[in-house]
Amino acid sequence: MLDIAITVSATLVGLALLLNLYRLTVGPSMPDRILALDTMYVNSIALIIVMGIWMGTKTYFEAALLIAMLGFISTVAVCKYLLRGDIIE
Repeated sequence: MLDIAITVSATLVGLALLLNLYRLTVGPSMPDRILALDTMYVNSIALIIVMGIWMGTKTYFEAALLIAMLGFISTVAVCKYLLRGDIIE
């Protein structure tokens, strides 16, 4: 039963990543693209955690934490650049 749930959840998260990639490339404005990129970070974290559960190792959870930190910092940096034109002031 767990194998079926993992397969279904990995498939749905992969589909969500593809839809985010579409919004990232076609998005009508820059804030839409930034939001799609941020959502891609969240979905990639979910996919890595599902893979960690499927494989049964803790290494994937550490990678998910690393991606979460980098995703948050990069989203803040891009938003700050769009608002002010400079990242560090």
